Amino acid sequence: MPDRDQLFWLFFRFSGRVSRAAYFLAGLLLAIVQVFLLYRFTLVPQDSTQGQFWAMAFWAAVLISIWSNVALSVKRLHDLDKPGIIAATLFIPVISIIAFVLLCLFPGTPGPNRYGAATNQPK
Repeated sequence: MPDRDQLFWLFFRFSGRVSRAAYFLAGLLLAIVQVFLLYRFTLVPQDSTQGQFWAMAFWAAVLISIWSNVALSVKRLHDLDKPGIIAATLFIPVISIIAFVLLCLFPGTPGPNRYGAATNQPK
């Protein structure tokens, strides 16, 4: 089981490389958390205290997910031996979906590259 430092690195740091599987699964986890919070929000009356709580929780998760998705994409680009700045394309709506699919499909650079010795670990 991964320790806290590895999870923190995976979701919040920009150094190192990440594999296709880790990128996909981490992105899926972030999406599931957002969908769950949005679902919980829809179950309560809109003007209630509970509704306000779930709305705030959802928007907090969205903000955290934006950072995490960029960090994951930068590390995935590093695995492809590409500069992380290309992750800025994730902020373009249609391009972001295409970029996610492409990053899930293309294999990384075998062996070490300028961004790290191996995948799924910090540089």
